[in-house]
Amino acid sequence: MPIKKSAKKALRQNVKRKARNLVYKKKMKDLIKKIRSLVLENKTEEAKKLLPQVYKILDKSAKVNVIKKNTASRKKARITKMIKSKIQISNVESNPKSNIQK
Repeated sequence: MPIKKSAKKALRQNVKRKARNLVYKKKMKDLIKKIRSLVLENKTEEAKKLLPQVYKILDKSAKVNVIKKNTASRKKARITKMIKSKIQISNVESNPKSNIQK
């Protein structure tokens, strides 16, 4: 345990920050898992509706330095790419003749 007054205060601050950071990380992970499971189940419309929430939590996490800015951008790009690729695949499967290029 800390002995000096400043060390005690630093410990209190670290505990508060850790708790706050865990909230952001949990929300991030839960939303990303939810979107991935929806995409695997071919529920792309529901996944699209969750995108703004994911963007919001990723941007907020980057803003308060839970994750870095580029990490947030990378996660957003990969999630969007995953949804778009699933939509394109489902479009090709549902209407194969319309997607043939001349």
